[in-house]
Amino acid sequence: MGKGRLEAFSDGVIAIIITIMVLELKAPADPQLSGLRPLVPAFLSYVLSFVYVGIYWNNHHHMLHAVRKVRGCVLWANLHLLFWLSLIPFVTGWMGENHFAPVPVAVYGAVMVMAALAYFILARALVASHDGDSPLAAALGRDYKGKASMTLYAAAIPLAFLHPWISLAIYVLVALLWFIPDLRIENTLGE
Repeated sequence: MGKGRLEAFSDGVIAIIITIMVLELKAPADPQLSGLRPLVPAFLSYVLSFVYVGIYWNNHHHMLHAVRKVRGCVLWANLHLLFWLSLIPFVTGWMGENHFAPVPVAVYGAVMVMAALAYFILARALVASHDGDSPLAAALGRDYKGKASMTLYAAAIPLAFLHPWISLAIYVLVALLWFIPDLRIENTLGE
């Protein structure tokens, strides 16, 4: 089957995820700039998560651009990814409202590692839906960046109990690794 409905559905879900995240930011009752100070952790959580959702959307778009068709297993793999992404607003709010306490920071990492694993599974399902020499298979290669991301997220979970800021630094580091869309796909398709 074609990939159009999968792309449209995914885009819609991701747009809703971003909308839910921004609606979680509550305006302060205090009309002074000082009234914003207590919202700084929630805002920083939102910025981090907005960047992550944007990264997933961007790379999802690039990955689907490299395929011609999807199968049923791809639809389920995509839903698996969207499930984990849909939890981002919850963990974002929990982490920000609790000023980066260890448990919410660790749970944020657990959601991120599961989203990364789901993306990895989706990529493998898409590769399996095409010939072994498809542009996507060539572009993904061994996917060191994806595997490194999962490893870093997994390390951040227990580190949150040592010091949450270490975990947050890891989350920022992984976001920086992915901030530029996956050029492997663009480069392979451009050849």
